[in-house]
Amino acid sequence: MNGKDIKMILKTALSLFLICAVAAGILAYINTVTDPIITSNNEKAADEARLQVLPDADTFSKETAADGSEYYKGSSDGKTVGYVFTTSASGYGGAVEVMTGVDTDGKVTGLSILTINETPGLGMNAKKESFLSQYIGGSGTFSVIKNATPTENEILAITSATITTKAVTNAVNEALSIYEAVKEG
Repeated sequence: MNGKDIKMILKTALSLFLICAVAAGILAYINTVTDPIITSNNEKAADEARLQVLPDADTFSKETAADGSEYYKGSSDGKTVGYVFTTSASGYGGAVEVMTGVDTDGKVTGLSILTINETPGLGMNAKKESFLSQYIGGSGTFSVIKNATPTENEILAITSATITTKAVTNAVNEALSIYEAVKEG
């Protein structure tokens, strides 16, 4: 290698370094500008989801259970009307995160699937109202059944998506378990 080749390599390396540094600086600036907006939008979406799963509440306060679980206490006119728990369980395509509303009597008032990455046309049917409505009004512990008519606290599995059905059910059961702990103390 001669001196000319070394100069060319250094010039090219310096040019690439400057381009990368400028791009990184622009991205960092854009992140500082958009981060508060993204955080605000996420908080609004979470508030809307809480209102959806516990419609009788008009305000929510963040609380911590004795086991360290975080949840929201829903109130209306200063009176507690229920609680909102965010739990997750393992599904076929990964974690399924569910927001569950529970009234003061321990009955499920609503569900919202926050995170799901299941098979389209099968496990993704867990987001449908026809599936989620099976939990509404139930309390205690839910179980999953296949090919039968569900009775109280039984959830009819989504065809070809039993793992997803069990994941949602496990997340709801965990929320109800946290509710029992919160109610007791």
